[in-house]
Amino acid sequence: MSASAQVYRCEHGGKVSYSDEPCVGAKLVDATPTQGMDKMTGRTRKGADVMRDENRKAVDAALQPLTGLDHEQMNLERKRHKLSAADKVTCRNLDRQLPELEARAARSAASQKQEADKDLYKARKTFFALKC
Repeated sequence: MSASAQVYRCEHGGKVSYSDEPCVGAKLVDATPTQGMDKMTGRTRKGADVMRDENRKAVDAALQPLTGLDHEQMNLERKRHKLSAADKVTCRNLDRQLPELEARAARSAASQKQEADKDLYKARKTFFALKC
């Protein structure tokens, strides 16, 4: 899972909505922000957030032999650093379970689809509530 916020596409009664909160039968939407343009005019034009991320990426690469974590994993650790130890364990478990539940929901037969969607919804709701 990425450290960026999750965006869900929900359909209710033929109407589509997008939310950061999961719903039953939600589909994940890739809402990764762009890093902006660089050097099209011959000059670098980057915002403070992009520059901060580039600096963190360089520091994370330098520390990777010590931590064993890549940039994405370090971003997750930064995001979860204020969580309790128990919540961190729950988040790590959900990191492993969510892809399995998503795959199960995607391949479920019609008779089992509703149950698979409910299980996925519950896991996503816990992930959201804990601010994983």
